[in-house]
Amino acid sequence: MQKELMSTDKMAMLDNACDELLSYGIWDAKTTFKNLIKKVLLRQITAPEDTIFWPNGLLASALWHNRNSASVTLQNKIDIVLAEYFNRWEKRKTPIFYLDDLLSGETFLAIYEQYINDKQSKSKANDQGNIINDRNELKYKNALDKFAEYALNYPTDETGSFPYRAAQGTGHIYVDSIGLACPFLYEYGNYNKKNEYMELALKQIANFLAYGIDTATGLPYHGYDVTTGIRYGIIGWGRAVGWLLRGMTGCMTTDYGKERLSEAYISLTDSVIAWQRKDGSFSWQLQAVEGPADTSAAGMICVALNKGLQMNILRGESYENALELGTRAIQKSIKNGRVYNCSGECEGFAQYPQRYGAYPWSLAPALMLPSI
Repeated sequence: MQKELMSTDKMAMLDNACDELLSYGIWDAKTTFKNLIKKVLLRQITAPEDTIFWPNGLLASALWHNRNSASVTLQNKIDIVLAEYFNRWEKRKTPIFYLDDLLSGETFLAIYEQYINDKQSKSKANDQGNIINDRNELKYKNALDKFAEYALNYPTDETGSFPYRAAQGTGHIYVDSIGLACPFLYEYGNYNKKNEYMELALKQIANFLAYGIDTATGLPYHGYDVTTGIRYGIIGWGRAVGWLLRGMTGCMTTDYGKERLSEAYISLTDSVIAWQRKDGSFSWQLQAVEGPADTSAAGMICVALNKGLQMNILRGESYENALELGTRAIQKSIKNGRVYNCSGECEGFAQYPQRYGAYPWSLAPALMLPSI
């Protein structure tokens, strides 16, 4: 089948995604020295250099999603970059520091699955020899098993939910974890016929729907503590909505997940699109319709809308129109292969810096949309 002609904007976006995947979050000499001083001389606890942190995971997912529709030249670049991304991490002995890292596991699993499927069918249709081959096949499998083992042994609260930073001992459950960890766990369990991983993913979602949703709006808080019953952050933070929708769509890839989540997903989606702005975008906090628009929120929401429509869970013009309007709004923020008007990185509950620019978490979702 002939590939559709890719727009100049999208090719530039993919080029930037390739570059950012291998550079985002990597320490330069100055940062390395500063952290060494803090650790050795000041005895301070410093965060590790995490080469597969969640922004990188989003970018890797977007590149893999677009690989087969790219030109041969761009496809080769994507293959080389994804191979280097895995190899760089594998050479460091595949460290997993946070739940966030499981997002990269999604792409590694997709690459591995496609390779095994092609190998078994002796198909060359999606040949990806530049990424995975007989020599490193076992390394991918071992890495995937390590992700799964990390999650299975991760501390939980009394209901079985993952505290976002278990080492801090707070018991705070963040909605981010739903989008970061659940899609990988569900697909790992489905592919390997290990139901316990699928159930672990579904439990995270069921618990958040039970304890982290505002009953008046139907929108999520940023998080909660089940022991105290306190809910944290703000209601309807745009990326909180995005993370929850991402986790839910990632766990509805089979009938089993659809049966468990479809009703709640439709209800949440209805609550979300009720706050879509007249310009088609979504605000950094959904209810703040006169506040800044946020392309990361819009992108994640639109990706979830598109998946819901593709899976035939969402039906009707209201969802189709919401997706079309949201995509158009994002397109207006694309310049030089980057997606602007994106809010900066969250620093914790109720800590949402009002800095807007171009970040991986707006670029990656935009690349997942069919009309961009």
